Amino acid sequence: MQVASGNMLEMYDFMVFGYYAAAIGRAFFPSDDPYAELMMSFATFGAGFLMRPLGAIILGAYVDRIGRRKGLILTLTLMSIGTLSLTLTPGYEQIGLLAPLLVLCGRLLQGFSAGVELGSTSIYLAEIATPKIRGFVISFQSASQQIAVVAAAAIGVALTTILPPPAMSAWGWRIPLLIGCLIVPVLFFLRRNLQETEAFAATHAPPKIGEVMQTIVAEWKIILTGVLMVLMTTTSFYVITAYTPAFGSSVLHLASRDSLFVTLCVGLSNFVLLPAFGAVSDRIGRKPLLIAATLTAILTAWPAMSWLVAAPSFIRLLSVELWLAFIYSAYNAAAVAYLTEIVPPRIRTTGFSLAYSVATCIGGFTPTLCTWLIHITGDRAMPGAWLSVAALCGLTAALIARPYKVQDKTAHL
Repeated sequence: MQVASGNMLEMYDFMVFGYYAAAIGRAFFPSDDPYAELMMSFATFGAGFLMRPLGAIILGAYVDRIGRRKGLILTLTLMSIGTLSLTLTPGYEQIGLLAPLLVLCGRLLQGFSAGVELGSTSIYLAEIATPKIRGFVISFQSASQQIAVVAAAAIGVALTTILPPPAMSAWGWRIPLLIGCLIVPVLFFLRRNLQETEAFAATHAPPKIGEVMQTIVAEWKIILTGVLMVLMTTTSFYVITAYTPAFGSSVLHLASRDSLFVTLCVGLSNFVLLPAFGAVSDRIGRKPLLIAATLTAILTAWPAMSWLVAAPSFIRLLSVELWLAFIYSAYNAAAVAYLTEIVPPRIRTTGFSLAYSVATCIGGFTPTLCTWLIHITGDRAMPGAWLSVAALCGLTAALIARPYKVQDKTAHL
């Protein structure tokens, strides 16, 4: 909990933005065209991902030098500032163009810090875990994100029950963000009490930033493999979480409460399945699980989504999203652990974070891309096609990836 707390806050903020994208679009990007409002809101949501690679390189190299514990505190600080900016910024009607500009800056700052947040968390967990349970332990990084998904969705269900739609659209969407701000002091307290990992403490000469950059260039094939591997996990995650409320209400025309309830069920399912599949990957290996999950996604994502849009209903949406959540959990539990094992030890935080961030630059735009694809093709099943493409990238990575060989693996992980 101490390690994953900041990662949980990051995902909570991202989920709230995705859940209330339509309301945020009306508040900061008003237009006569609802599609334009939604696209601008999702574009701002995605803009934060563009800063992730920069954060991965700059903050990742810094963390590889100063230590995992100090890095986790730094990223939480930056993330908190970004959350406050979105929570407190007045709407377009009050301050004009300054409103969307401030929101965009807040999202960019969140993206910059998030570029290394997940990497720092995963590497910390990898370095404190023994090899036999590494997949299981690291899976709690992703499991913490599911707590954020469930919390944001549960608050959304409660608010849509209590407040009428006009109130939710006008100011109700700010309440979940305010709740996120209120728990920040607790998260700082938890992280201040973390101990540095033995693996980092045993490093007598942490690499300089220049050395980190040189190693990244030399190991570009590993970084590229990591990008392909992570693209599947980020795309599937945003399809089944951040995009679901907008897809359910704006595309399938289901009740907002039903869409949020489906997202809540997805988060609960992932929370249970991720550690379970992490343990499975420890037992049978990462690669078999990666291959099985990606093949399943390629074969079933498009048909499942086509079945859903043919006759939209709450039951069909729940069934399809839970199936995709099952695939995501199986893949993610193995992929995140495997990525910590294929990156060179001396640049583990930077290399992991860079690969993850570049992939998220693509996968994070999933809500925007799916909205656009549906608009230009008229085919509401396009999210399934996009997920199949991402799964093909994940399958390619799974087939070519190899663990990074060192003389004493246990000394470095």
